[in-house]
Amino acid sequence: MAAIPSGVLGALDSTSDRAVFRQIADQLREAIDKGRFTEGAKLPSEAELVEHYGVSRMTVRNALSVLQGEGLVHSEHGRGVFVRPRPPVRRLASDRFARRHRDQGKAAFTVEAEAAGSHPEVDSLEVKEERPTQDVSARLGTPRRVLARRRRYLLDGRPVEFATSYLPLDIARGTPIAEPNPGPGGIYARLEELGHQLDHFEEEIRARMPIPNEVKFLRLAAGVPVIHLIRTAFDTKGRPVEVCDTVMAADAYVLAYQLPAI
Repeated sequence: MAAIPSGVLGALDSTSDRAVFRQIADQLREAIDKGRFTEGAKLPSEAELVEHYGVSRMTVRNALSVLQGEGLVHSEHGRGVFVRPRPPVRRLASDRFARRHRDQGKAAFTVEAEAAGSHPEVDSLEVKEERPTQDVSARLGTPRRVLARRRRYLLDGRPVEFATSYLPLDIARGTPIAEPNPGPGGIYARLEELGHQLDHFEEEIRARMPIPNEVKFLRLAAGVPVIHLIRTAFDTKGRPVEVCDTVMAADAYVLAYQLPAI
């Protein structure tokens, strides 16, 4: 059995009133934060940690469970426990919807993926007319029916985002927006071609723990929260032309906002 290299992990404090498994979790967390265990690295095995700390296997498992609950590590059956990758995509809100990207035939998700050096995909898509929820209806000016576009986004094969766009039927029905593939630049490019030049967006963001179907759909590890974002797009006449309800894996994104200088 290989010994844990000197200086990677410390010793337990027998005088501390902090539970032993939490002390072990603290030391592993510190080692991850300081880069002693890098992204994707395998942590010492349970047997190695038992030998290093002189504790029971159950104590070690409890310590690892704490880190899994925090979303810092994930377990692979038969292989071990590994450090989870840090957020790969910087989501820059002030640039991702810039018109120059639409003019180049690029949707916002494609722009982000290319900036991160990742391969974007949409592997689940549903387009249909439906009755909106009260909240969506109020945001869009109380239409009775909307066109809903639901899709799941992947980066390098990993599900990272699930989004539903709601658009008033008097705008979207019978247009390329109602097609599975709306064309280069996405639905925003089509909206502008239809005379709804985009003026600004309003976004509401909160973090929360996922509900069961979100865990399944985004393949979330234990302890990983989601970012819930609701965005409303307005045209130059002040009309709301789209509401997008998006749930993102919190360990897949860094949300970054540029504010104008005062």
